[in-house]
Amino acid sequence: MTDTFNAFEISPVPEPGPDAVAPEVYRGIYGMPMFVIVPTEDLAASVDFWTNGLGFIDLFTVPGGVTHLRRWAFQDVLLVPGPAASERPTMTVSFSCVESQLDGLVRSCEATLPGSTTGPEPTPWNSLELHVVTPERAHVVMTAARPWDPDSDLAANWRAVGIEAPPA
Repeated sequence: MTDTFNAFEISPVPEPGPDAVAPEVYRGIYGMPMFVIVPTEDLAASVDFWTNGLGFIDLFTVPGGVTHLRRWAFQDVLLVPGPAASERPTMTVSFSCVESQLDGLVRSCEATLPGSTTGPEPTPWNSLELHVVTPERAHVVMTAARPWDPDSDLAANWRAVGIEAPPA
């Protein structure tokens, strides 16, 4: 893995930890390097859940066409009119958050759509993850990186495959 390098400076994700502060919602217009398109049969209910439950903003809406939602830079979702999935899809989309946001996300999602969340739970890739099923039956994971322990088994495993963590 000699072709990889640390590029954390291009990410809006803050340094992990219990005191990490989430960046502000990013309201700039840019060429989106990645986005998710979610068909919905009830645009108003979907916008309500994504904004009041998951903390996105309605960046703009083209009536009858698309609602562009955003949280941080590079976290874009396009809600479009169309049939929702008939069951929970196997594809998942993950959005970064900070650890201190997880409990609030559980509360707001459950208040908006009871039974929509599972977790948060720790993962083997050093994060805490909250699983959410939206009204359109999209599987969304809100993932908060955990502080890096360079002496952990995880760090040793990563070094063994050539991945070095950035200096503290």
